[in-house]
Amino acid sequence: MCSVCGCHNEQSRLISIEQDILSKNNRYATINRDYLNERNIFCLNLVSSPGSGKTTLLCETIKALGHETPITVIEGDQQTSFDAERIRKTGVKAVQINTGKGCHLDGQMVGRAIDELKPESHSILFIENVGNLICPAAFDLGEAKKVVILSVTEGTDKPLKYPDMFHAADLMILNKTDLLPYVDFDIELCFQYALQVNPDIQILTLSATRGDGMKSWLNWIEQHRE
Repeated sequence: MCSVCGCHNEQSRLISIEQDILSKNNRYATINRDYLNERNIFCLNLVSSPGSGKTTLLCETIKALGHETPITVIEGDQQTSFDAERIRKTGVKAVQINTGKGCHLDGQMVGRAIDELKPESHSILFIENVGNLICPAAFDLGEAKKVVILSVTEGTDKPLKYPDMFHAADLMILNKTDLLPYVDFDIELCFQYALQVNPDIQILTLSATRGDGMKSWLNWIEQHRE
């Protein structure tokens, strides 16, 4: 115990609590993963900071795939159901999870949403996590792949500032590339930073609003469903 303020003892207690929370979450995530795998449901966990264009990307992806592939969506936000309403307008079923003061989804929340959605076998389940590049990195939801979305309106150095998220992700999507002429963003340096954190991360660039690069994203989904 710290002789001045007792901080060492407090830190040990916090570490123990964190381990308990993550251990409990991992048990729920395993149940989710087993359920999804048994039914051949391909689940992607989309993570990003607020404003990266995640929901727009998701809507355009559903429009492109929805006629040939059953899709369901779990939406995570602290408040409101705005994003779930946008998703439902594309014609697919979506469940909104509001986390209140929470900054991420967890395995138990996603399990309950799966029970409500009842996604079809051989379908795709998208999880749009709460906009946050910190906590969602630590919480396994039972997904097959984690996809981190970054936009060119953010900082080039995001992969270095939030390394846990980029280390945990299988794919990085750099969105809003149509805005590159108007912003100060170094693509090559950003890719270098991402690969420095995670040498195995795959990288795609696209503009969800203009459609540039969407074909590569759709091909990536199809390749990893197999």
